[in-house]
Amino acid sequence: MTFSSDKPNMIEFKDVHKYYGDYHALRGITATIKAGEFFSLLGPSGCGKTTLLRTIAGFEGISSGAVLIDGKSMENVPANVRPTNMVFQSYAIFPHMTVGENVGFGLRKDPRSKAEKAAAVEEALAMVGLKGYGGRAAHALSGGQRQRVALARALILKPKVLLLDEPLSALDKKMREHMQVELIKLQRQVGITFILVTHDQEEALVMSDRIAVMFEGEIAQLADPETLYRKPASRKVADFIGTMNFLPAKILSEAGGKAEVETPGFGRFTLDVEDQITGKPSEGGPTVGFRPETLTILFDGQTAPDHESPATITEVVYYGDMTYYDIKLDGSDEPLRLSMRNVFGRPVLDIGTRTRVAWAPGALVLFR
Repeated sequence: MTFSSDKPNMIEFKDVHKYYGDYHALRGITATIKAGEFFSLLGPSGCGKTTLLRTIAGFEGISSGAVLIDGKSMENVPANVRPTNMVFQSYAIFPHMTVGENVGFGLRKDPRSKAEKAAAVEEALAMVGLKGYGGRAAHALSGGQRQRVALARALILKPKVLLLDEPLSALDKKMREHMQVELIKLQRQVGITFILVTHDQEEALVMSDRIAVMFEGEIAQLADPETLYRKPASRKVADFIGTMNFLPAKILSEAGGKAEVETPGFGRFTLDVEDQITGKPSEGGPTVGFRPETLTILFDGQTAPDHESPATITEVVYYGDMTYYDIKLDGSDEPLRLSMRNVFGRPVLDIGTRTRVAWAPGALVLFR
């Protein structure tokens, strides 16, 4: 990550609550977003992420608490005078206008001359890689081009904060991945705060400096992508971010930042829990979680650098660059997912194959 946490706060939420009648949509949100940060609000549908974004924009009022932008309270500040702009999921491009007219739409009441406005439109188009597109008909653009026009229209007003409400959801997979990289480059180029709402975990991990994972109107964990992925604060966060394996665990003893743990399949081992985040208790008792890539199949002649356990392959899914195996460890009924990169000369194993699986306690996270 190149982002510096020393920058001043651009957005502050102070115990923000939002009610729709009896429905409690936002439940005591307290968080800060830094100037120049690419920040994502991530969660399932109905978790409150879009509502929180709209409180920044001024499209939604709050029931209690405070929202500050650049140190100033936004209480009673209407949306049209806030230092923010939003790119909507639908892009909201006017099909009867040219690209240039769409981009310059927000400059209608700007006191600058016609030539100055035209120059600003060209600058904004160049910023999003559409230099020379000003005279084209908006209805003739591809999905990716319309998304860029919407970005240019938002950026031309030079907001302090750009709000992105699932702007890539309508694109196909290849274009979506391309635009993720383009948005990262654009954010670094313009240097303003980007706040993205998404339900796509991979998108948030790829694009963000920090991510707030939300469930039921609350922030379950706020951290950088690597921390969220490797050290989730709860089983619920772990299960939502990517793929996570779980095994029931028995904590035998704990002292000095170490825990003696026993699980079916792995047996007894010691975990370093001093720097692990302790979240809400896991339903059904303690568990250990680990990612598919932290397990490794041992082929003939290979030895485990740490621990190994015998297992049987129960399913094989080939993706070209990767193969995903479902396995069952001896002594465990829990189905586990394991991923292996398909390097040259490495065979893809069949269902029913007996194998050995290498693992390391350092890759395990304990959920109490």
